[in-house]
Amino acid sequence: MQEKKVEEKIIQGKKNGLPVLLGILLLYAIAIFGVVISGVSLDTLSGHIFIKIFFTLIMVLCLLIIAFGWILFCGLKVLKPQEALVLTLFGKYIGTLKEDGFYFVNPFCSSVNPAARTRLSQSGDVKGMNAPDTAAASPEASSKKISLKIMTLNNNRQKINDCLGNPVEIGIAVTWRIVNTAKAVFNVDNYKEFLSLQCDSALRNIVRIYPYDVAQGVDTTGDGQADEGSLRGSSEIVAARIRDEIQVKVQEAGIEIIEARITYLAYAPEIAAVMLQRQQASAIIDARKMIVDGAVGMVEMALERLSENHTVELDEERKAAMVSNLLVVLCGNHDAQPVVNSGSLY
Repeated sequence: MQEKKVEEKIIQGKKNGLPVLLGILLLYAIAIFGVVISGVSLDTLSGHIFIKIFFTLIMVLCLLIIAFGWILFCGLKVLKPQEALVLTLFGKYIGTLKEDGFYFVNPFCSSVNPAARTRLSQSGDVKGMNAPDTAAASPEASSKKISLKIMTLNNNRQKINDCLGNPVEIGIAVTWRIVNTAKAVFNVDNYKEFLSLQCDSALRNIVRIYPYDVAQGVDTTGDGQADEGSLRGSSEIVAARIRDEIQVKVQEAGIEIIEARITYLAYAPEIAAVMLQRQQASAIIDARKMIVDGAVGMVEMALERLSENHTVELDEERKAAMVSNLLVVLCGNHDAQPVVNSGSLY
């Protein structure tokens, strides 16, 4: 059986809430006045039986209006900017109110928002309807209105193995908004929980492609050639791929992913100390390599200058001794202690 897709319908021309409200209040005033007049007339008038029946019918009608007129108030809807209301009538989707204003719709319409009492807290936890939280119990949190504002989901930090098998902890912040209210309400059970789960899944799929630091022989682009991509050095590229991955997954939920950013990245605690030592060792090796390269250049320059100016004529053995001494001085960790030779050169 082919799946039936729900298309969003925007309801237009229903911004007549204020006239209807005034009409309902006027109707109540007339009904109350009719009850009073009918009651007084039935007590004072002793005319024909048809007159009594007439005032009795008026009283009954006015009492019915007073008793059931409140139903009309259910059709009054107020929307602020960047809010929407998805309406159904006896289970059938009839449309969405999107523009701000004061509306009057069919009083028997009901608004639908399955994520009305689900909130994405600042820490990224998704709290459901039974969560003992004051924010979830507030009138705004339990409203059936759907926010069209740009919102941010801060998911909890996850421990994921990178492409080399090293466990890393990573957290992301996803900026998103609803662009299709019908898909958000009817295509998924709870669009907020759905978004949170898809963010976790996409994050794991992308992080497993990259190493934490640049590693040799790792292909992160899928072109079959090794590159220098890494979680630490290519954070913008990684974030863009995470955003695209999430967008594909939440497309059917009517959600647009505006941006995804990595907010936290570190090695897992169990290997953090070892990896820190590894980074320190790598930094020391690089520094030593730079020192040696510089020292060799300085020695070569010294020998060339001495040879050009004919300051001192050195044989190969003395040159080797001079090179050794200069390298020790230039590459040593401590300052060299000079030794003064007051004798001959040889």
